[in-house]
This record gives sequence, structure tokens and C-alpha cells, in this order.
Amino acid sequence: MPQIHLRAEPTDYAPVVLLPGDPNRATAIAEKFDGGPGAVRQVNAHRGLLGYTGTYKGVPVSVQTSGMGAPSMSIVVEELLRLGAERLIRVGTCGGIGRGIKTGDIVIAAAASPVDGSTRTYLHGDPYAPTADFGLVRALVESAEKHGQKPHVGQVATVDVFYNPDSDYFSKWRSRGVLAFEMETSVLYYLASRAHAAGANVAAATILTVSDILSEEATSEESYLSLEELDRSIERTIEIALDAGIAD
Repeated sequence: MPQIHLRAEPTDYAPVVLLPGDPNRATAIAEKFDGGPGAVRQVNAHRGLLGYTGTYKGVPVSVQTSGMGAPSMSIVVEELLRLGAERLIRVGTCGGIGRGIKTGDIVIAAAASPVDGSTRTYLHGDPYAPTADFGLVRALVESAEKHGQKPHVGQVATVDVFYNPDSDYFSKWRSRGVLAFEMETSVLYYLASRAHAAGANVAAATILTVSDILSEEATSEESYLSLEELDRSIERTIEIALDAGIAD
């Protein structure tokens, strides 16, 4: 039966699903599928969570809007897993905090510190390290390199607050080796790992465009990429994710 938020049947989604937060970005990704917009099937529009299915280089692929923040991501992923999704790739943006990271760079999240409330709710306070699937991370790295990019690979922190008022927030996490802040990955990794542990063939990874930098010199508002530059950077990230998603 259709899920509560994803009004679709199990056959409506491909095993490979890209997960952008923005519905406009989901539509843009779908337009890259084989045959263009006319060949793509919309499988969900409920609550603005746009979802599409088609093929990319002959391989069935879906894209599903995740919404913004871990609570929304958790709902979407829970329902996608019930509908048979197996290879989940978050394609989004992040605020860079690691040394040497610049706007427009690419971050691939090998792990995510669960600073968000959703992951902590699932864990009931237990210590846990949400981690990506190694094979999918490797596929993303190899795809990025084929596209002429050198990604930063490491740990991100999944947070609930975009405009955090604490003056030492970025420096504290940077000193722990965290590369960037974002808002969805930890719960994605937890749910994928839980499904895998239960016997499902599920893998997840995240690839991010650095949209802004948090440092002693600049705030998010001061460093945020222009919309034109951001769109160009995300376009590149989408192509990397699509190629990685269909890699053997």
C-alpha cells in the first residue's frame, strides 16, 4: 500500500535513489535522466516531496526530495526503505569548517556526528557512530576524480540549527576533525545501517557542495555562494552522484 508521505507503490522507485533536500533540485536531477523531462515519471508530489523515476545511462534511477533537516529525512528514508530502495545518495550542501575547505569544494561524508535530535531519538542516548557504506563512498570518490575534482573525504556533523549563536561552535567541531556542518546525513546513515543489519541490501552515502564557510573571518551570510555559482557547483555534484549511483 502507499506510504503516508510518499504516495507510491514499491515498483514506483528504482533501487538507486538520489536524495536532494530541495524539490526544485529534484526536478533538475530528473531532467538529466535519459530522454529528458518527457521520459521521466513523477511518482510522488504529496507535501511537495517531489519524486521521479526514470533511467540514467540505461540504469533505473529515482530522485526523491528529502526536505530540510533530519526529521524530514528520517520520514522519507523510512518510507523509501519500505518501498524497496537499496542505494541511497544524499546530494546537498554544507557549511565548510575544516581547514583548507573553500566554497564550491566537494565534501564526501564518510561518517556523521549525530548532533541532531532525530538520530538521538532513535538511539535512546546510546553512543553510536553513523557511518557511510564504504563501497558507495569509494564510488563517489572515483566518480569525482573522473570529473576532475579532488573531494574532501571525512566526518561531517549533522545539526538542527542553521543560525547557531555560539561563538565557539565551528571552532570546537573543527578541532575534532569535522569537515562541515549539514542537517540530514546522520539519520540517513543510521537508518541505512539498521536496515543492512536486519538483512536488507541497503547502502547510503552523502556528497555535498560547500555553499558557505564558517570561520573566525567570515559568517555563513558573508561567505555564502551566489545562486549562480551555487547552481553551477551543485550541477557538478549531481553528475558525480548519478555516475556513482549506477557504478558496478
